[in-house]
Amino acid sequence: MRALTWQGKRDVRVETVPDPRIEEPTDAIIRVTSSGLCGSDLHLYEVLTPFMTPGDILGHEPMGIVEEVGAAVPDLQAGDRVVVPFQIACGNCWMCLTGLPTQCETTQVSAEGMGAALFGYTRLYGAVPGAQAEYLRVPQAQYGPIKVPEGPADERFLYLSDVLPTAWQAVAYAGVPKGGSVAVLGLGPIGDMACRVAQVQGAERSEMGVPPAGGWGRVFGVDLVPERLRRARERGVETFDLRSFDDEKELVTAIRDQTDGRGPDAVIDAVGTEAHGSAAARMVQNASALLPRKLSGPMAERFSVDRLAALHTAIELVRRGGTISISGVYGGMADPLPLLTLFDKQVQMRMGQANVRRWSDEIIPYLTDEDPLGVDDFATHRMPLSEAPHAYDMFQKKQDGAVKVVLRP
Repeated sequence: MRALTWQGKRDVRVETVPDPRIEEPTDAIIRVTSSGLCGSDLHLYEVLTPFMTPGDILGHEPMGIVEEVGAAVPDLQAGDRVVVPFQIACGNCWMCLTGLPTQCETTQVSAEGMGAALFGYTRLYGAVPGAQAEYLRVPQAQYGPIKVPEGPADERFLYLSDVLPTAWQAVAYAGVPKGGSVAVLGLGPIGDMACRVAQVQGAERSEMGVPPAGGWGRVFGVDLVPERLRRARERGVETFDLRSFDDEKELVTAIRDQTDGRGPDAVIDAVGTEAHGSAAARMVQNASALLPRKLSGPMAERFSVDRLAALHTAIELVRRGGTISISGVYGGMADPLPLLTLFDKQVQMRMGQANVRRWSDEIIPYLTDEDPLGVDDFATHRMPLSEAPHAYDMFQKKQDGAVKVVLRP
């Protein structure tokens, strides 16, 4: 089959690789019909190279048609249309049963001290072959795949694999009070969708659709890419263009002025380690990536640092007693944090990979013809798998208005 493979920093190639096959009774083989390109994939492209091996198959946002199932997969059969969550979980262990499939005790990558295995995402998460490919082996298929109906185009359901539950969890973790406010830092796919989820949930919290005094809630969006700001603004988000401010303090002041001088009740960091700023941290990241593999991995595991511009902005911006919800990926092990400020402001923080099956049943009722979340036209680019290297380059450079790319094998 054809699949997108990682070969080095900013070097991905579509190559012919062996077809996947059933290896365990709980496996299924899926013929991929659509696969998303995620902002997290860019971390592999740019930052997390010490944990990659040439030939690794990328991608973790697939949907498709079941081709074959193992003997211990009773609820799937060939021909079923499914979305596959990005994490691999059993559904039966204590962690899964408590709503934390990202910490699945059956698939935890214990040798690396990490949580559940993920598709297409470094040796830290099991180096499981990913989904930007023609076919995908799905372990733990008795639990993971979500069956969806025939009829609507893939994009009605594709984002159940990652984008929707990640945004949904980000808003849930933010704990925005009724009539409250939330600022979303970064309007890429997750930040954009988090704004939409916050708007929909905020409107539903209003009694009988009647906004409480001061409005049902306010959603602020921050970015520096014009197309991303425009998309959010067209859906009613109050946007702030980073390029319009000389520094972080000006941005913080501008948003505080809209929230009685306090700051928003919650801030969602949808950026993660790819944040702009911190030339020193970027230099450390780049230096680690250039070291021989035997040295770069251990160095990254013990001494890696993130570019924390977005997180520091979140800490400064959120009101006292507010909540920071982190959905952007961080990978540093030696990150300095302003604990005095966090303690003094009594800030709560919640974070982590999205627990897809924890939220999927809540999300599915919104995937209707009315399309309140705007999933049908969420993608900005639809490209064949053969053009995936160009898609990565375009997305990483934020060119041509790229916000969400869907690859079609």
